[in-house]
Amino acid sequence: MAESRGANGLGAPGSRDSLAGDELSSLGSDSEINGGGGERQVDKFGFIVGSQSAAGPLEELPLDVLRQRESKWLDMLSNWDKWMAKKHKKIRLRCQKGIPPSLRGRAWQYLSGGKVKLEQNAGKFEELDVSLGDPKWLDVIERDLHRQFPFHEMFVSRGGHGQQDLFRVLKAYTLYRPEEGYCQAQAPVAAVLLMHMPAEQAFWCLVQICEKYLPGYYSEKLEAIQLDGEILFSLLQRVAPVAHKHLRKQKIDPILYMTEWFMCAFSRTLPWSSVLRVWDMFFCEGVKIVFRVGLVLLKHTLGSSDKLKSCQGQYETMERLRALNPKIMQEAFLVQEIIELPVTERHIEREHLIQLKKWKETHGDLQCGSPPRLHGAKAISDSEPRSHKALGLVPSIILPPGQLLPPKGHKGKEKKRDQGKGRPGNGLVPEENGAQVFAEPWTLPVLGASPHHQSKESLSSRESEDTYL
Repeated sequence: MAESRGANGLGAPGSRDSLAGDELSSLGSDSEINGGGGERQVDKFGFIVGSQSAAGPLEELPLDVLRQRESKWLDMLSNWDKWMAKKHKKIRLRCQKGIPPSLRGRAWQYLSGGKVKLEQNAGKFEELDVSLGDPKWLDVIERDLHRQFPFHEMFVSRGGHGQQDLFRVLKAYTLYRPEEGYCQAQAPVAAVLLMHMPAEQAFWCLVQICEKYLPGYYSEKLEAIQLDGEILFSLLQRVAPVAHKHLRKQKIDPILYMTEWFMCAFSRTLPWSSVLRVWDMFFCEGVKIVFRVGLVLLKHTLGSSDKLKSCQGQYETMERLRALNPKIMQEAFLVQEIIELPVTERHIEREHLIQLKKWKETHGDLQCGSPPRLHGAKAISDSEPRSHKALGLVPSIILPPGQLLPPKGHKGKEKKRDQGKGRPGNGLVPEENGAQVFAEPWTLPVLGASPHHQSKESLSSRESEDTYL
């Protein structure tokens, strides 16, 4: 996919209201889509029934299984730090089974580190949202809005709330990373996020995808995606040597068939149920899932002599890759193939070093200067610890040395009990920095606080913003 770049001389301000002005005609109105009046019918994903996006068989879980999975995910999300630190493999297995639809948006925020990023940058999105934006990107973004999932109920109407939120998120990113600006492939990625969460949360998940999962993918010269194309092609030789030999013989460069796959994380390629399952695993395990999907598609499209009978030339091969067999993209088949394919982070990183060396010999150093990518939720969590402490027993009062103020009515008892245990009197425990804290904070009132006072930690651990349950 090529990028839309360059100044367009747009003089209008970059407010989201500019979308909802005179141009309120509906793209794909009721009469256009259904051939007449009446209300649109949508499937469970929000796509208009009868559109290509809504096509394909859907796997339905028994209700009791779905409720059981929801309960397990709610427990994980309520104790996320503990699960991520000690039971990451269990999280991975549950992501492979599929995140319950009611919790998918919230889970993606936790897995990607978008929730922590939002907490660390409180108010930043609002600041970017009210800014005018760089005129050279605004017209390009607006022209792309109606192309993103035009048969989804959120984006069907020009100037509707879905397109407005998409404009807000994409404009905010151009202000957040002005050196990168806007790339067309970011629009479908942001649109998928907006289908599952509000604009602010979607923005920070997009930031994590661009900076942690796929760094450099959306830079001006597409260097990172070209490099990953060579990595994919090299891995294909091990996974499907017949397909590798054919593509090499036909001199089909990887960037010709894998650019949209990788840059859009298959959101414009696969049936929607498969897209969501791939994204569940992608947020948990990182870019290796994208590589695995690409390898599975290539293997089952070009991986045997029988499959190559109708792909004698370059044109026929490209047409086959543009019109993939629906059977290999079907949710159950594809997910199982992805899980079983033996391609790991180590394979990808080893091949990355090889291809990077070759790149430098032929092209010189990379110009994008993107940070190293992180392979999934665990790596991101380890690199960005939470901005607040986990909810637990924390002291309500911290005193400097020399200021000992025991609570009323506890002086005698606390002194005797503490002396019997070898502790200092006054119910205080010395800390390494010389300060002293009360050993039993839950028994102490907080000076000047109302009866409903709660600590900063307990407030920050609430999930008040998680409304998409």
